[in-house]
Amino acid sequence: MEELLYLAHRIPYPPNKGDKIRSYHLLKHLSQRYKVHLGAFIDDESDRKYHDRVKSLCGETCLVNLNPKVARVRSLQGFFSGQPLTLPYYRDAGLQQWVNDILKTRTIGTVLVFSSAMAQYVGHLTTTPRIIDFVDVDSDKWLQYSSAKKWPLSWIYRREAKLLLKYEQWIAGNFSSSTFVSKAEADLFRQLAPNAVKTISYFNNGVDSDYFSPEHDYPNPYGEDKPVLVFTGAMDYWANVDAVTWFSRAIFPAVRLRVPEVEFFIVGARPTTEVRALAELPGITVTGSVPDVRPYLAWASLAVAPLRIARGIQNKVLEAMAMGKIVVASAQAMEGIDAIAGQELVVPQNEKTFADEILMLLCDKKRPAMGTAARRCALERYSWKKNLERIDALIVQARKEGEIQVPVRIGDSLREMRV
Repeated sequence: MEELLYLAHRIPYPPNKGDKIRSYHLLKHLSQRYKVHLGAFIDDESDRKYHDRVKSLCGETCLVNLNPKVARVRSLQGFFSGQPLTLPYYRDAGLQQWVNDILKTRTIGTVLVFSSAMAQYVGHLTTTPRIIDFVDVDSDKWLQYSSAKKWPLSWIYRREAKLLLKYEQWIAGNFSSSTFVSKAEADLFRQLAPNAVKTISYFNNGVDSDYFSPEHDYPNPYGEDKPVLVFTGAMDYWANVDAVTWFSRAIFPAVRLRVPEVEFFIVGARPTTEVRALAELPGITVTGSVPDVRPYLAWASLAVAPLRIARGIQNKVLEAMAMGKIVVASAQAMEGIDAIAGQELVVPQNEKTFADEILMLLCDKKRPAMGTAARRCALERYSWKKNLERIDALIVQARKEGEIQVPVRIGDSLREMRV
């Protein structure tokens, strides 16, 4: 079995948030075809217990603890080195040594990097084919953040956007292939990195439609039959925090004015102080971590995705659609999702129409038809097996062009990439 080195910025399990859903399914897919050696960080100590589950899919593994508080301090080195803060945040000498040793002792035919932060560990290679899954255009995400924050964060985020883009351009120009989560993300990056247009592609996320299925029996987590709006997602992610805060304060009150019994449930782990404070508002519940989000989707009247800042494909939207739910999503949350507005989900045009659309749907007896169309869309267009066939082709192409037949020998130190 051919050997492959896979580097990810976060342990690809459990698949309970956006990047980990994609990285897990990618790992699972690759492990059926290659002996995968995995290097990754664990930034949540509760994920340490999944080491054996991940190891069962791999050859050798190196899972490094990453303390977010310590990493934030370490990232400040970027101010002195002229690098994006993202690089020192994810820099670890032990992981670098493990990567060097794997490349010396194993016949690595291809290196697959998940997220730009991990490219620094193999930036010095010149012969082994390297493929990077950027997933999203992270530099553009930081640019969006800068517009939504006050100084000094606005300045820091603009700096990160500028320097990270330069690093992304360097990676794209030196790696065999660069992939993204959607055509929209790939098209955007082609404009930002014209030096690498021919090597930029994408493969869509999928959704486990057997797991996220309305056919299972789920207990009612709401306790009674009442109109409920639900939002699911990691609640320490700033884009999600912004989304539920805006919805709770600007949209939900207008809905509740017309339908006093309606409730809004915010379902997701690690809610910030700002999110927890929303539970003090009438009709709003913040659950925190739950063992299974599916009951909350199954028994909800509608799923909402009111994101104002978004990149790539929103898994929360795909999961709700696979559950046969009508999703009311902002235009930003819809970017990259191939679904027909008005038939397979609803996309309000502005803040006022967001509340109006929800009110009409709550009173619409024909709602099941759109939910059925939503699930059909998820089944037909978002199969992991079908979408991951693209990465298979890219690996074959990279191996053919590289013609690597023997283990690669490299030096023991990483050449710093200054941008």
